[in-house]
Amino acid sequence: MRHLIDPLDFTLEETYSLMDLADRIHDDPVAYQDVAYRKRLASLFYEPSTRTRLSFEAAMLNLGGQVLGFPDAGVSSASKGETVADTIRIVSSYADIAAMRHPKEGAPLRASRYSRIPVINAGDGGHSHPTQTLLDMMTIRRRKGHLDGLTIGFCGDLKFGRTVHSLIKSLARCENMKFVLISPEELRVPDYIISEVLQPRNIPFIETRNLEGALPDLDILYMTRVQRERFFNEEDYVRLKNSYVLNAEKLKLAPPEMAVLHPLPRVNEITLDVDNDPRAAYFEQATNGVYMRMALIMTLLGLKDPKTGEVAFQC
Repeated sequence: MRHLIDPLDFTLEETYSLMDLADRIHDDPVAYQDVAYRKRLASLFYEPSTRTRLSFEAAMLNLGGQVLGFPDAGVSSASKGETVADTIRIVSSYADIAAMRHPKEGAPLRASRYSRIPVINAGDGGHSHPTQTLLDMMTIRRRKGHLDGLTIGFCGDLKFGRTVHSLIKSLARCENMKFVLISPEELRVPDYIISEVLQPRNIPFIETRNLEGALPDLDILYMTRVQRERFFNEEDYVRLKNSYVLNAEKLKLAPPEMAVLHPLPRVNEITLDVDNDPRAAYFEQATNGVYMRMALIMTLLGLKDPKTGEVAFQC
């Protein structure tokens, strides 16, 4: 039995195999509608979520499985003081696989140590969001045809953005990558990303505050919102929340084949006039999340692909 707690829990080859399966599901979802018949997903969300929670639940239902769980800590026994360890012990008796979103870093990892079923980290504080990383990589590959030799700009909240941290760590394993890190000084990427991920691999990167200056050189622009819930000081949030706003006028500076990604929800960092630009990939990105999570659930449960007769990789 394997879990997905960190994006590096899977090798690059395993990640590619998952994306291949997700692509097959994308192209023929009907073929997979009964693969997880009578299997149950426990959806354990200790903080609010729209896309992640609903896409996990849609993924299980699309596979013919069932869903149980809670959408907020306030309607679970966590409100009575129950620990994550005890919750997963109980849930292991009710479900076959669990997806956990938690505001505290490390909570899904702790759950995995007490669980008798596979645990998927659906986001833990500002730490990691590995399934978002998988769907981001799927979207980039479908847009560009490959995951090597790309210049990727990350813009906005690079300090607290767990999607940014996870994606950089995963893409750093691909060849000939270059990263452009666009943020105000207060929200720059954590030092460990540079010292432990980029520098040991000699991956070129640039830190800048200038979005407009970076746009002409990018293959991918990954926008993020400034996350109000990560700030302790309301004044700091108000001061920084509009640091970067991508609009149609600024997008004229970008290459015609560049793709704009965003983990969503957006607030005002991408204006509505960008939505109809063919480079806008963020709603497509959210849709890809269902297919990628279907592939992940199948693989962690050891369910065979009806197209190939095999699992994506052995767990």
